[in-house]
Amino acid sequence: MREGTTAPQGTQRALRERALHHLSTGMLREARSDAGEALALIERELGPDPPESAGALLLLSQIEATSGDHPAAEAHARRAVRVLAPARGRGEIARLRVQAWRALAASARLQGRYVDAAGRARRALRLVEAAFGARDVEVAACLNELAMSCKYRGRFAEGARLYRRALRILERVHGPDHPELSPVLHNLGGIEHARGRAARGEPFARRSVALREAALGPEHPLVAEDAAALAAILDAQGKRGEAEALYRRALAIFERAHGPAHHEVAFTTSNLAALLYANGELDAAARLFRKAIRIMEELLGPAHPDLAMALNNLGVLRLGQGKRASARPLLERALAIYEATLGPGHPTLAACRENLAAAGCAAPPLA
Repeated sequence: MREGTTAPQGTQRALRERALHHLSTGMLREARSDAGEALALIERELGPDPPESAGALLLLSQIEATSGDHPAAEAHARRAVRVLAPARGRGEIARLRVQAWRALAASARLQGRYVDAAGRARRALRLVEAAFGARDVEVAACLNELAMSCKYRGRFAEGARLYRRALRILERVHGPDHPELSPVLHNLGGIEHARGRAARGEPFARRSVALREAALGPEHPLVAEDAAALAAILDAQGKRGEAEALYRRALAIFERAHGPAHHEVAFTTSNLAALLYANGELDAAARLFRKAIRIMEELLGPAHPDLAMALNNLGVLRLGQGKRASARPLLERALAIYEATLGPGHPTLAACRENLAAAGCAAPPLA
């Protein structure tokens, strides 16, 4: 990076800081505008694709990921990797390079490409450990990203080990009561839930909610994400009253912050539908599953694992209503998505096969 601060550089830095503030308060349109203006200023001063543009590109990637436009987020992250490729240095340049690969990993994961996500996260981890050592705070972020791809591929024990290592780093750097711990605590709760050990995950999830709410207030979208994750863990333990209240609280926050067509709205709607189904409220559950499916198809495309979950659950509901003919295509579509995206030993894939067999349609043998 060039030394010194010109007036345009100072202006673009102020724009990026303002964009970060807008992002933290959920004002995505304003954040996108400020980050885009900062990028334009850099390019007017230094020409197309200078290394100095990487920070603005990664900020735009983060904004688009928050908005749910994961292909756009991936495009910005790819461009950040490209502009940093000829740059040299072990300070800011090296850290931005790590962050760019981590953003690429996150974008692949959020689009259901879990093998790609794992490879990118491992590359980011190698880069940061080589540049800054094994205890740097950026190592924790890379471990957290890699662990998420492990979870979605059914590698639960490996994922849990990575999360715990990340948590130890964050507790050493920030102490035990800092909101920076919340993402890893959230994910530790989630992976225990995925392993069928929801009771073990509950303390992590509650701690995540408490830390983030103390820092951001009760109406922040990140608090809503933690509340929705805690709801799923409580639902798995049969604590449906508290779980339903948390789902509805999270859904209201997401809709206020992001509007009605957002991936967090869709995912929470699908989980609330599953809870209502378990309570015997079949008509209400079916309406919510259909709503979630419509949003997911629009935002995530026809082959995302989150869509498969909603399709599978609506199919199971139809089976419960004795409607095998309408259940079968839903379950067949869900199984096709899971087979393309999950590892062959993943329990969700096995459960979907069992559901399809119950619909009277034999599934192919397990790989």
